[in-house]
Amino acid sequence: MAGINPLVSAAWLAERLGDPAVLIVDATLPLVGQPGHGRDSYLAGHVPGAVFFDINAIADPDTDLPHMLPTTQAFAEAAGALGLSRDATIVVYDAHGIYSAPRVWWTLRVMGYPKVFVLDGGLKAWRAEGRMLETHVQTPLPVAVAPQPDPALVRDLDAVTGILADGSAQIVDARSAGRFTGQAPEPRATLRSGHMPGALNLPFDRVVNADGTLKSVDELKAVFAHVDLGRPIVTTCGSGVTASVLALSLARLGRFDVAVYDGSWTEWGGRPDTAIVTGA
Repeated sequence: MAGINPLVSAAWLAERLGDPAVLIVDATLPLVGQPGHGRDSYLAGHVPGAVFFDINAIADPDTDLPHMLPTTQAFAEAAGALGLSRDATIVVYDAHGIYSAPRVWWTLRVMGYPKVFVLDGGLKAWRAEGRMLETHVQTPLPVAVAPQPDPALVRDLDAVTGILADGSAQIVDARSAGRFTGQAPEPRATLRSGHMPGALNLPFDRVVNADGTLKSVDELKAVFAHVDLGRPIVTTCGSGVTASVLALSLARLGRFDVAVYDGSWTEWGGRPDTAIVTGA
């Protein structure tokens, strides 16, 4: 998929409103530590025709880790109920710009969806251009979706432990520098502070512009200068959301093969038996 842009513009999407071959997904999730629910934003106003993808509900119910991937069967049923056909082009956005939409972009790709894109700048860009919103809750036409996962795009605890032992991939952490070094507390109070031995730090906000759009290709290359783009990469963060922002950024640079550590720091930092270091 090298050379394919994983982003679409608000203008591109506006031209295709009402096209049954283009499905729109609102994937808004509140920022960490903020109250409310993503559905509140959706009900207040969303791109016409968008369905709401509840990241916390379409998740594994048998773990206390936040919004972990569900089983492929459970996901297929949820995606089918939302009318998300694999034949369609799917555009995902969130209300913050680029924050939680990449998580659903990645999730859909893990689950075998071949044509998934992120609205560059999200609802912020849509609003800034004065485009129409609706508050009507969409009632999608259910479709049959067969489980068809791509496990190459996800890593679990055992896989990451192995990577740290053999150096077979680079671990890139999207958390802030303070959280990475252990100088700032984790927003989830039960977690230890620090980072995985050998991990690289790249706070996700460094790849996003102030207006919520993704930085240019040249700017991204500069931001990722300390990462070897020719080697395997696994991204991580607090709970797998902003790790997906880095995965999207790397896809913009042609690396569609980047995997995300689903459990991320909530899993790693919440265990007593995982290796953690502090400092730069």
